[in-house]
Amino acid sequence: MSNDEIIRQVYEVLEDRRDNPIDSYTSNIMQDSDKKAEDKILEKISEEAGEVLLAAKNNENLVYESVDLIFHTLLILVHKGIDIDEIFDEFARRRK
Repeated sequence: MSNDEIIRQVYEVLEDRRDNPIDSYTSNIMQDSDKKAEDKILEKISEEAGEVLLAAKNNENLVYESVDLIFHTLLILVHKGIDIDEIFDEFARRRK
């Protein structure tokens, strides 16, 4: 499985958890009111960004913390209804 397929698969799971809630962290955070869910996700992104900074500075757990940050970034994109292809298209546009 290629890296973009892994990201796409994670994204699809996040979309599914939004659309078909189960008892999971992801479903629970997105089932709050839009404003409350958004605030929770943004707070988590801020927290995870801080952890990435500390991990980079201390050379510890950088990959682990980065994946947490990427996950929550994908989560806000799903919450906002952004299609995964828009993200890939933007990367492609910037590569030119």
